[in-house]
Amino acid sequence: MRHITLAILSIVSSVSLAQISNFNTQRNWAMNKKEISIGLGATSFLGDLGGANQIGTDYSLKDIDFNSTHIGGTLSYRYRFHPYYATSTMLNLGMLRGNDALTAEPVRNMRNLSFRSFFVMLSQRFEIIVLANEKIGRRYNIPGLRGFTDHNEQLYLIAGIGAMYYNPKALYQGGWVTLRDMHTEGQGLPGGPAEYKRITASVPLGIGFRMGINRMWRIGLEACYVKTFSDYIDDVHGTYYDPAIIGASYGPQAAYLSNPSNNPSAFNPGSQRGDKQKDAYLYVNLMVTRNITYKTASGGRPMKFGKRHYRAKF
Repeated sequence: MRHITLAILSIVSSVSLAQISNFNTQRNWAMNKKEISIGLGATSFLGDLGGANQIGTDYSLKDIDFNSTHIGGTLSYRYRFHPYYATSTMLNLGMLRGNDALTAEPVRNMRNLSFRSFFVMLSQRFEIIVLANEKIGRRYNIPGLRGFTDHNEQLYLIAGIGAMYYNPKALYQGGWVTLRDMHTEGQGLPGGPAEYKRITASVPLGIGFRMGINRMWRIGLEACYVKTFSDYIDDVHGTYYDPAIIGASYGPQAAYLSNPSNNPSAFNPGSQRGDKQKDAYLYVNLMVTRNITYKTASGGRPMKFGKRHYRAKF
């Protein structure tokens, strides 16, 4: 009789749980409303400098230069306010770099410009969950009975807006020189452009996938294309300025960095130095996420699963 009772209880609890295990139910998605994440991965600059072995298309993924890939990371807080929608505040930081000497495209290679820039970006993102498999496993620890396995997999799209700080530098005689201070395109000099700012707006667009390790931890992968509203992330935008005038105003290192070509006569004052497409970059990060919903969702007490059934207060 005891075995029959256990079997009936197993069937009833399984059917009941199956009815609420759809991720659309209030219980499942509300148990994962608040999360914090850290990410670590790679960044790749998409701008005037470096790039693939072709004429530059700095707004395009076709111009990725894997030789200039560098490290980057993220820290974020995510709030899921609907089964299909979430918003996250994210801090990105890392290094961007580009080097004409690493591309086989003849004109770019002869130009011989290079840079690196530490960057920090703060963004607010909107996420649309397009596919999800979220189910809660058994809550009764009855010997001999099998319950559902926990599932938490999500595929989501990302769009947002942010503000980004950057500061391009170039290597000169063994030291890194801040290029903005060198006025390499004649910024602020007669007939030259205005000095550029080191903060720009940005728009991250991307896709992510994550899966649960258990009810508290997730791992995943995010890939984002970030379009900026500056063409000076690499200090290159317009035309060459007279290096003699730059040198007279800011010194010989400024004159050299304005035109370090191995054939300087090929790039005269007034000739094209860069295009006017806004710069961009790509990052791909491995994400580790911690669910921090439970304490607040259960009135200050941790959620309990197992022998005792606990109904969460939402």
